Amino acid sequence: MPKLYGKVLTTQTVLTELRHPDAPESVRVWATTLPAWLKVHPDPPDPDQSLASLHAGERTSLRLAEQLRADILLLDESAARALAAQRSLKVSGLLGVLRDAAQASLVDLPTAVDRLRQTNFRASPELLKSLLPRPGK
Repeated sequence: MPKLYGKVLTTQTVLTELRHPDAPESVRVWATTLPAWLKVHPDPPDPDQSLASLHAGERTSLRLAEQLRADILLLDESAARALAAQRSLKVSGLLGVLRDAAQASLVDLPTAVDRLRQTNFRASPELLKSLLPRPGK
């Protein structure tokens, strides 16, 4: 992540969600000892009622991105992405991160997509297939 994006921030609310008992065990374990490149930022204090339909982590992430004028906001939920786009924020999701990492030769995309298919991440098979290089290219 830092090789792709430089400074990476998250909010306290997102960290709490990552550590929640309902989160996958691998996520909870990862979130107990954060990598040095990830900085946890206090939640923005400004409540925004236009974001009430989003989950708490998405709300705080969107507000933080606005507050800090972030270069890019990482979100996967479609409703959050749509609101971010309405606010002229540049958005990417996990699949965009993987694509960017593969283009920078940081990950092997077919292996990453195979591993992603083994998780609870939801994306259409067509979308996942579209990320992969076509034979002969």
